[in-house]
Amino acid sequence: MARHVYIIGGIRTPFTKSFTSYSGITTQQLMEASLNELVRKYKLENKFIGDVALGALMTSSKNWNLARECVLSSGLSPATPAYNVQRACGTSFETAFQIYSKIALGFIETGIAGGVDTNSDAPIEVNSELRQFLMKMQKSKSLSDKIKIILGSSISKFGFSAPAVVEPRTGLSMGQHTELMVKQWQVSQKEQDIIAVRSHQNAAKAYREGFYSDLVVPVGNLKQDSFIREETTLEKLSILKPAFDKQHGTITAGNASPLSDGSSAVLLTSDSGAQQLGVKPQAKFIDFQVSAVDFVGGEGLLMAPTIAVANLLKRQNMKLQDFDYYEIHEAFAGQVACTLKAWESAEYCKDKLNLSTPLGSIDQSKMNIMGGSLALGHPFAATGGRIIASLAKMLAGTNKKALVSICTAGGMGIAGIIEGVK
Repeated sequence: MARHVYIIGGIRTPFTKSFTSYSGITTQQLMEASLNELVRKYKLENKFIGDVALGALMTSSKNWNLARECVLSSGLSPATPAYNVQRACGTSFETAFQIYSKIALGFIETGIAGGVDTNSDAPIEVNSELRQFLMKMQKSKSLSDKIKIILGSSISKFGFSAPAVVEPRTGLSMGQHTELMVKQWQVSQKEQDIIAVRSHQNAAKAYREGFYSDLVVPVGNLKQDSFIREETTLEKLSILKPAFDKQHGTITAGNASPLSDGSSAVLLTSDSGAQQLGVKPQAKFIDFQVSAVDFVGGEGLLMAPTIAVANLLKRQNMKLQDFDYYEIHEAFAGQVACTLKAWESAEYCKDKLNLSTPLGSIDQSKMNIMGGSLALGHPFAATGGRIIASLAKMLAGTNKKALVSICTAGGMGIAGIIEGVK
């Protein structure tokens, strides 16, 4: 029988606009900022941890062993193993899923999950012509050989490319795909802007009340997320121009998550693992589920979490309304609106989720109550860790439950259920 897996707590860096505050910091250094603080926070110096799973999307080949390198700089026992993981925007929730599974099955007693993304350190790729030229130059041994290679090369064909959030199979960006979704589900800009305003107001309130004081570690002069706009209003958002469909679009810079840098890490244990480390659990994982949709064939790119959640509810014999909190990742406000409408749709629930009745509505006052990705930012591989750490703190000392729903690139989704520990 699977064992309980507990969330001891987590930490993250402030999330900030790409190409700004973290421009001089490498991907590894940014991940170390969260991991090292987690070690300090829970007094893990020189302690052995069963396994560490970390991930990143916008990263380079030099980070081929990112997780292990971070561990070796963290103060943890050097005997602590580590490995890299990637599931697009669900990466650090996936790392938690994997560590959870190892603990639940008795393979390890303790584990750390996390993720990092910094577009400020994203690799610049060269095209095949320039790559072949550089490799020939590296292999050449004499100056005359190098001159021959240069003279025999067509420099005009050399090119560079920066990473882009574009689906290789459709050539469309995530924003363009979401525009297709909001048109299909008839989601207005106002509906999206309402979600965005609420996200900013909730985030500002959470910071004002000190909720993030022990969840965010300063990096340099940056002490909190840089995107929060408490003064944002529906009126201000309504005049913003469409970002992806210039003529008929409803997705704007105000209701889409910003390009962000940041990292996060969370500590997970079994009962005995918590005792060994002398730490107190805040919450525990109940279940996880991953899913995918045929977005190439026309399904909504970011609709897979609707399936993951439906499968979770069925397996746990629960209703959508059985939760005290909902964390629905706000890649775009439009994606959140489409997800909510899909759960309310009898036709969608019957045809896509194989349900006889719709899942129904949720109380949106329980959704993303400490702010979501629209206000806090969305460093792709770090968002899951942010959500886990925040929910664990919110649920600590109660028997309340939370539902997590995260959409990802590639038409995938990951969802989970977390319950507080008294």
